[in-house]
Amino acid sequence: MADIIPMILTVLGLVLYETVSSVDNAVINAEVLRTMSQKARRWFLVWGILFAVFVVRGLLPWVIIWATTPNISFMNSLTATFSSDPLVIAAIEQSAPVLLMGGGVFMLFLFFHWLFMEPKNYGLHAERFFHEQSVWFYAVVSILLASLVWFSIKKNPFMAFGAVVGSTAFFITHGFKQNAEKAEHAMMHHKQHLSDWSKILYLEVIDSTFSIDGVLGAFAFTLSIPLILLGNGLGAIVVRQLTVGNIQNVKKYKYLKNGAMYSVLGLGLVMTVDAFGFHIPSWVTPVVTFAILGYFFYLSKKELDRAKRAAQGQ
Repeated sequence: MADIIPMILTVLGLVLYETVSSVDNAVINAEVLRTMSQKARRWFLVWGILFAVFVVRGLLPWVIIWATTPNISFMNSLTATFSSDPLVIAAIEQSAPVLLMGGGVFMLFLFFHWLFMEPKNYGLHAERFFHEQSVWFYAVVSILLASLVWFSIKKNPFMAFGAVVGSTAFFITHGFKQNAEKAEHAMMHHKQHLSDWSKILYLEVIDSTFSIDGVLGAFAFTLSIPLILLGNGLGAIVVRQLTVGNIQNVKKYKYLKNGAMYSVLGLGLVMTVDAFGFHIPSWVTPVVTFAILGYFFYLSKKELDRAKRAAQGQ
């Protein structure tokens, strides 16, 4: 029973994080789906879920674990956290810092890009100040990367390489996301005419790109592939349901994106600290995620209620 509770907490944390961090993805999906036929929508919502859950959110973390732990087989990388084989356990423990460092750098870069560069609803007073200093984004992440690489080299050179890979992954996926936003704008304003199948393929590529944030963030919760598959998979299903019927209602909660990004900051810090050998209890990550998202949901609800009262007063 003692082992079940942390696992349930981890899965619930993964579901919540995947759902909230994928709201932007759901918005793009909803906008593009409005321009497609009913048959194409059903195909995407049925087969797209299978692809999103089992191929992207299932296969990708599995491949990442396997690639960063070359001493174990592909199948052992799936069951590693449930294995009693001391060699498998030792191999995972040895390679985990490299994976955690790469994922941590990716998440930290993601947060700072949002803080400095992206348009946002200001949930905290300091956010406006940082947004006005957007020119400093590249300086901040460059100094952060240089510092992490310097300290990582002293501990484990492969950790330093992991940090560089994490930063590289961020800029590659960021480029894809920017291109996705331009493509969506062209489609919505009829500057680009695509068939339904082309739009489905476009949505699958975009979903894969956005899912990288969720997959890498999931390693802050656990290194267990089955738990990641379950938590992220359920989150992906929730996002698909939001895409169909409730995305406009979700968009009314204007500070949810802020909560998601501060969760990203927390996950990035946990992964980075853990990579340097400071053990973080498994319950900390989901509890912190619930607390951050709960606070910004409260701010959003408060703002929504205030706007309703103002509208009624008029």
